[in-house]
Amino acid sequence: MTFSIERIDHIVLRARDPERLAAFYRDALGCAEERRIPSIGLIQLRAGASLLDLVPRAPDAGGANIDHYCFRVGPFDADAIRARLAAHGVRAGDAVERYGADGTGPSIYFDDPEGNQVELKGPPTSPPVAAAR
Repeated sequence: MTFSIERIDHIVLRARDPERLAAFYRDALGCAEERRIPSIGLIQLRAGASLLDLVPRAPDAGGANIDHYCFRVGPFDADAIRARLAAHGVRAGDAVERYGADGTGPSIYFDDPEGNQVELKGPPTSPPVAAAR
């Protein structure tokens, strides 16, 4: 086997009111705010070992409120991952360094057969923001 899923790294929700939703997850569920990227409206909340990301919901998004979900996988071999997915008729994107629950590391995006966007994330090459403070 080329890789195995270790856990959920993060989930990205599209929110009509990201501030209100962030307050709910902070106050009702105890998630701590980890970081923000104002240029894209991103609010990241720590949910145990995982992240919950909130982004603004486009008015034309209809009922869809999940942007994508991400699995932490190991080992991470971009070529082997793309080959395995291609064997199942899936075209995967390039490996790019992106932020996740464990920090910045390699990841690949693709769509499942129902059109859900999935990200596979490898081990960190730099620590998460909270650990870097």
